[in-house]
Amino acid sequence: QVQLVESGGGLVQAGGSLRLSCAASGRAFSSYTVGWFRQAPGKERQFVAGISWSGGHTYYVDSVKGRFTVSRDNGKNTVYLQMHSLNPTDTAVYYCAADNSYGSILIRKSVYDYESWGRGTQVTVSS
Repeated sequence: QVQLVESGGGLVQAGGSLRLSCAASGRAFSSYTVGWFRQAPGKERQFVAGISWSGGHTYYVDSVKGRFTVSRDNGKNTVYLQMHSLNPTDTAVYYCAADNSYGSILIRKSVYDYESWGRGTQVTVSS
């Protein structure tokens, strides 16, 4: 398993931007698919975006397409989520999670498919 720590959350006005980071420690992080999830108060944790082990494949849910970009730097054991044009509906705790995909390009979207999780970082978008 890997250990994950998110950072970069905060308070931003609608229309603003934030970049979240997910720093990993542990063996062979570069073989893991990484997903970003978010959980708003009173709601279930939901998949937002994911990136394959090599960074060659990404996936976004419709609500963030064109606004969010996921990327990774395996040399730094870090995955990023760049968020633009934020709106109050993006307010949530954001989590990164790792899925040992063993080289697969498949990006899974269920919370149950990811075996390592960070503690989350709060993103609050004011109107």
